[in-house]
Amino acid sequence: MNEQRPQTGLTSAATPVGTTEGYMPGFGNDFETEALPGALPQGRNSPQKVNYGLYGEQLSGTAFTAPSHQNERTWCYRIRPSVKHSSRYKRIDLPYWKSAPHVLGDVTSLGQYRWDPVPHSQERLTWLTGMRTMTTAGDVNTQVGMASHIYLVTDSMKDEYFFSADSELLVVPQDGRLRFATELGVIDLKPQEIAIIPRGLVYRVEVLEGPARGFVCENYGQKFELPSRGPIGANCMANRRDFKTPVAAFEDREAPSTMTIKWCGQFHTCDIAQSPLDVVAWHGNYAPVKYDMNDYCPIGAILFDHPDPSIFTVLTAPSGVAGTANIDFALFRDRWMTMEDTFRPPWYHKNVMSELMGNIHGQYDAKPQGFVPGGMSLHNMMLPHGPDREAFEKASNADLKPEKLEDTMSFMFETRFPQHLTEFAAKEAPLQDDYVDCWTGLEKKFDGTPGRK
Repeated sequence: MNEQRPQTGLTSAATPVGTTEGYMPGFGNDFETEALPGALPQGRNSPQKVNYGLYGEQLSGTAFTAPSHQNERTWCYRIRPSVKHSSRYKRIDLPYWKSAPHVLGDVTSLGQYRWDPVPHSQERLTWLTGMRTMTTAGDVNTQVGMASHIYLVTDSMKDEYFFSADSELLVVPQDGRLRFATELGVIDLKPQEIAIIPRGLVYRVEVLEGPARGFVCENYGQKFELPSRGPIGANCMANRRDFKTPVAAFEDREAPSTMTIKWCGQFHTCDIAQSPLDVVAWHGNYAPVKYDMNDYCPIGAILFDHPDPSIFTVLTAPSGVAGTANIDFALFRDRWMTMEDTFRPPWYHKNVMSELMGNIHGQYDAKPQGFVPGGMSLHNMMLPHGPDREAFEKASNADLKPEKLEDTMSFMFETRFPQHLTEFAAKEAPLQDDYVDCWTGLEKKFDGTPGRK
């Protein structure tokens, strides 16, 4: 790994009470933060004149008339209004970043697929040029569905800025460390952490330690939220206090720069004359956030049977059908297995959901061979899958003592919609052609003898 000096020269807020290293705790909170004293108006959102000669501007993540418990917006007090960070746009091509619908006639998405890690490239790649789309689902134009990506990043964005009008991004690092310098503050991100970058938020990505590789879930639909715990109650799984939102930080820097926008699956760029990361103070509930997945408190069965994997949901993005997610983000981390008379790995099943998994580190219990850190697998909707022969035999004959799964962290991007492979996933990424053969060794054990197990 190579340590790199970040470009960021943002002026940030002094750390207020209740924050940790420049972050404020909570998920979906209404925050307020200022990098200069008195920059944040009190008692009103849009005074006739804002202190320091700042401009007031609202960033809306939902419709104005969304129900109050779903309404998300942030008031920003910035050196220039955003219209000064936008000019005449021209189309550009980022050939490896694809959006749904993206169905290719010569690519078969029907199947069980697994990939080795996409290798680091000798090419110099930024956050934009290093994005590699693996699957797409739904339709970006109707804001339904998702895309999954691998990112390969060697170089920081220099005087380059980006935002997506299409989606929010869930970023899951696997190798290396990145810094997301956003309009609303700075997020430093390392493996075993995740970050959510909201739709419409401007940012620049810098390499702190590289080369960097990881996974991205691009959510076209409703925002990620914490799942309803139902009878589980108020605690465990992902707790709100463990999510961290950055304090205000800003740049007052004149430098020829570029702004790139992803809009309806297309990329456009324009020239601007300064850094757009110029928000000196803000308040609201529409903001970036990060989360350390080591804080996730898994729950499970303590007597018999393996519960549905939905108990491992960290975040969910709802669809129009209650209980059926546009996207679920599930985490499989260290945990105790104690169930009696139970086949403990995930059982064989077919599912209306399409499951894309990634391995951050360690070994996944249902696939002890071949699913390595940095690798991915796809089990599309209504295609059967489950443990390979080795995992089945081991679990079927194990001495069922309490066992702790350790040194493991895998995740799932699960969606109600079929996931279609891109040309990169089908023809360039290191596809394991023999993956589907992992089930060929499963034997017929039935002999009809009463009482035989």
